[in-house]
Amino acid sequence: MLAKWLHKVLSKKSAKAAKKRELPFNQHHIHADELSFAAEKVIKRLHNAGYQAFVVGGAVRDLLLGMTPKDFDVATDATPEQVRKLFRRSRIIGRRFPIVHVMVGPETIEVTTFRGGEVSSQNELGRIMKDASYGTLEQDAMRRDFTANALYYDPEEEVILDFHHGYDDIVQRRLVMIGDPQARYQEDPVRMLRAARLSGKLGFSVDKKTAKPIAECANLLQREPPARLFDEVLKILFSGHAQACLRQLNSLQLNHVHPLLDALLPGAEGNDNIVALALHNTDERLRADKSVSMGFVLAAVLWPRIVSSWNREKAAGLRSNAAMNAAIAAERDHLDKGWGVPQRYSVVMREIWMLQPLFEIRRGSRPFRLLSQQRFRAAFDFMCLRAQLGEVDAEVVAWWQTFQHASEDERAQMIKTAPVQDGSGTKSRNRRRRRRSNSVRQDEA
Repeated sequence: MLAKWLHKVLSKKSAKAAKKRELPFNQHHIHADELSFAAEKVIKRLHNAGYQAFVVGGAVRDLLLGMTPKDFDVATDATPEQVRKLFRRSRIIGRRFPIVHVMVGPETIEVTTFRGGEVSSQNELGRIMKDASYGTLEQDAMRRDFTANALYYDPEEEVILDFHHGYDDIVQRRLVMIGDPQARYQEDPVRMLRAARLSGKLGFSVDKKTAKPIAECANLLQREPPARLFDEVLKILFSGHAQACLRQLNSLQLNHVHPLLDALLPGAEGNDNIVALALHNTDERLRADKSVSMGFVLAAVLWPRIVSSWNREKAAGLRSNAAMNAAIAAERDHLDKGWGVPQRYSVVMREIWMLQPLFEIRRGSRPFRLLSQQRFRAAFDFMCLRAQLGEVDAEVVAWWQTFQHASEDERAQMIKTAPVQDGSGTKSRNRRRRRRSNSVRQDEA
């Protein structure tokens, strides 16, 4: 009850303080043709049907910063059902607050109805459990998280509507929470992770009032579903500025929130571990607009746990391949359940790990079988990362690099002259030697 009362009071105070500013083109310099065809089409159809519609949030912010938006979101006073009737290729999704995904060609536009000032349901900590109230444009602006995300662009008039000085904050490169930060974090604790991600990605400073409650409220994140936290961590991983985001997590004291974040923290600085190498390579590929594999990056992030277990199993006498299988089995339940890693990623991770011992074997038919594996290229790239840290001899990497592109005759010769390596552990080799020795003695007897 107290949390609801506090939210109402803060909302009323902030609503009174919010004054709409119309920023003309000569101030913001955003042309309508900078929007995607899909976004323009959705807004035009909503306008023609008599509804208000604006591009909102991150797309407006990115355009002001001279960046190309990843996607375009639209806010409107039309209800989800009314939007659904206007667009044949659309579907209503979401439980807490229904939104509409409108498909135009290959692009999907997320259309959200203006949110109202009232929240349908909150728990004892102030966490919003259900939010299905619709409202006005002014109320919707109040419900946005950061001022930089509360800008509304009208492509027909080419004006930006600004209710919370978001334009000024973008110019000053600062991240400011709308309303009382502590109450907003209680409403949705994931906003703390977004503060770290956005400030790291955009190079913004976090406003002092916005940052101050985070250390105190960080424990609220532990109550969030692991799968939801995992999704937010993925956004950090694939922001194109993962290392900067992780530094912000440290700065804001967001530690021990999710085991995956703890595993990521060694990658915040330098390139002296496999996590840092993987994040650095991922950031570079994303900024160059190249594809990246989530399974590959997660395999690197979680590798320190796997390699530690792998080495223990080998020291206990298991062959290298069997030791890897044992290490993966020991971590599987923990990673799939406690970490919230979806199976589509964990399968790729396991396949990359399982192929690592096979690179040790370069005789017989096994190199050919390894080369034909679906994940060979990903596993080879992963081995190259390990080689940069001294886990794998450079000669092994060079051999496999040559083997991939060699002719059949050249491959046959390479296999014939390759060093013998059976991938077994030391104790296992010693046992086989003792068995052969005992067998000789019995024959002599």
